[in-house]
Amino acid sequence: MRLHFYAGVLVAPFILVATVTGLLYTIAPQVEQIAYRELTHVTPAGEPVPLAEQVAAARAAHPDGTVIRVDVPEAADRSTRVVFTDETVPADYAMSVFVNPYTGQVQGQVRSYGQWLGFRAWLDELHRNLHLGAVGRQYSELAASWLWVVALGGLMLWLGRWRRDRQDRRIRRMLAPDLRATGRSRVMSWHAVVGVWLLLGVLALSVSGLTWSRFAGANIGEVRTALSWTEPTPATSLHGGGTAAEHAHHGSSAATTDDPDAVFSAGAGIDGVLATARDAGLGDPLYLVPPADSSSAWTAAENKRDWPTRYDAISVDPASGELLDRVDFADWPLMAKLTDWVIGAHMGILFGVVNQLALAALAIGLIAATLLGYRMWWLRRPRGARGLRFGRPVPRGAWRLLPWPVMVAVVVVTVVVGWFVPMLGVTLVGFLVVDAAIGAVRGRG
Repeated sequence: MRLHFYAGVLVAPFILVATVTGLLYTIAPQVEQIAYRELTHVTPAGEPVPLAEQVAAARAAHPDGTVIRVDVPEAADRSTRVVFTDETVPADYAMSVFVNPYTGQVQGQVRSYGQWLGFRAWLDELHRNLHLGAVGRQYSELAASWLWVVALGGLMLWLGRWRRDRQDRRIRRMLAPDLRATGRSRVMSWHAVVGVWLLLGVLALSVSGLTWSRFAGANIGEVRTALSWTEPTPATSLHGGGTAAEHAHHGSSAATTDDPDAVFSAGAGIDGVLATARDAGLGDPLYLVPPADSSSAWTAAENKRDWPTRYDAISVDPASGELLDRVDFADWPLMAKLTDWVIGAHMGILFGVVNQLALAALAIGLIAATLLGYRMWWLRRPRGARGLRFGRPVPRGAWRLLPWPVMVAVVVVTVVVGWFVPMLGVTLVGFLVVDAAIGAVRGRG
C-alpha cells in the first residue's frame, strides 16, 4: 500500500506526461500523411526512370552528406525516398529527399527520424524525451519503470479488498464500479475498476517502453543478445568466405572508386540490386542500403511493420548483383518476433487504425485512473490539516514479523529488479529512506 501510495503521488506526474504525449502520438500517422502528401505522393505517368538517375537527382538537390538508405516506392502513386546524413539536423536525425520516379524530379526534402517525417518525428521525440536530449529520456524511463509496479500493486490492493468483502465476492464487483458508493469509496471504485480493465495494456506499454529506454534498455539488450533473441541480419562482408563471397571479392568495380556515389551506377548498381531483390521474392515496403565500404555488400530488406509483418532481407554483391546471403522473418527467434510485435503495437502501427484507437482508449483510461488516484488522495486528507501529509508509515517492527525465508526472497528479488531497472531501483531506495525517516520522526513524537 505504501509503495502504491508513493509511486502514485510522486511518479504519477511522469506517467501522466508520458500518457498525454503518447495520446498525441496516436494521431501522428494521419497528420504525417496530410502534411507531407505533396512529398510522398505522385501521379503515375508511364514507366519509372532508373533508380540510379533518381538517386543522382536527389544528390544534386542535397550535395552534402552520405546516402544511407533508398526507399523504393511501395505503390504506383508514391515517390522514391533517398535518405542522407546531414550535419544541419539534430543527432540521430537525417534528411529525406523525395523524387518523382516517373520524371526524376525532386519534389522536396524534410528532416526525418527513422521512418518518421517532420511533425511525426517531433511528436516521437516529445514522447521519448520532451526534446531535452539524453537527460529527458530519464523521465520516460522512470514512467515505464514504475508503471508495471503501480498497476500490479493496485491490482493486489483491489483483490485484497474484494476478498475481505464477505457479503459480495462476485466477479462483477471486481470489474464494475460500485454506483451505490459515495465520496472517496466511489472514487476508489472507479479508480480500481478502470485500472483492472487497463491492466494488460498497461503492462505491455511498460515492458515495450523499457526495451528502448536508456539504462534498462541496455540491460534488456544484453539479455537478448546472450539468449540469441535479437533480429538476425544477412552477412554483408565480401571477405566472409564461401563461393559467393569469393566471387564478389574479384573485380568489385562499384566499390573500389573514391566516389561513394559510384556504387549506385557502377557494377550491378542500385537497379541491379532491386532486380535481385524482386527475383528473391522481396515485397514492399523495400529498403535498399548501400555498402558501408569497399568490402561490404548491399542490403535489401522488407520493412512491413503492420500485420502480417514481413522482414525478409538479403545481401547483394555490388559488382555482379549476385545474392550473397538471406535471412527470412520466418527464421527469426520467437522472442525477437514477439519483441517486434509488442513494440509495433506500442507505436500504434501493428494493426493500423484499430491499433491507434486502442492506444488512444488506453491512454485516456490511464489519464482518468491517474486523476482519480489524486482525487482519492485529496479526499483522504485530514480535515483542517496543514502542511504535507504522508499517511501512516509502516509500523515499527513490522518487517521482523515476516518469516526469514520470505524476507530474504523479498530482498533478493528487489535488489535484482532494482539493478536490472535502475530508475526503479534508485527511486525505490529514495522512497524507503523517506518512509523510514517519517517513521522515525513519528516514533519520537
